[in-house]
Amino acid sequence: MERRQVTKGEFEAWVAEAWEQLPERFRERVANVAVVVEEWPGPDVLRRKGLRNPAGVLGFYYGVPLSRRGRGYNLKLPDKIYLYRQPILMHARSREAVPALIGRVLRHEIAHYFGMDDEHLKRIGAY
Repeated sequence: MERRQVTKGEFEAWVAEAWEQLPERFRERVANVAVVVEEWPGPDVLRRKGLRNPAGVLGFYYGVPLSRRGRGYNLKLPDKIYLYRQPILMHARSREAVPALIGRVLRHEIAHYFGMDDEHLKRIGAY
C-alpha cells in the first residue's frame, strides 16, 4: 500500500472513529489521557521497548495505569496514548485495513491504561 494514499487528516479521523467505537463503559472510565498521533516512535520509546526498528512500534502508552493511581494522583499532566502513523500504515495490508488496525492498536494501549501488561493480554488472547 502506498502510504501517501492516507493523509494525516484521514488517519486522525479514523482515530477519532476508533475512539467512538469503544464501548461506552470503557470510554467513560478513561480520564486524563490524550490520544496523540505521531509519525514515528522516538528513540526513548524504542529504548523502553528494547527495539531498534521504529516500524515495530505501532502504539505506546505513557503514564500511570488506572490500577496504580491512588488518592495522591491529582493535578497531573495527562497520560498519553501514542499511535504511530507510519508503522501502522506499513503494517496494514490495504487502505481499507487501516481503520481496523488503528482500532486494534488503540484498544491495546487502552488496556495498558487499565493496568494490563503484554503478558496478561497474551494470556487472554487479545493478540
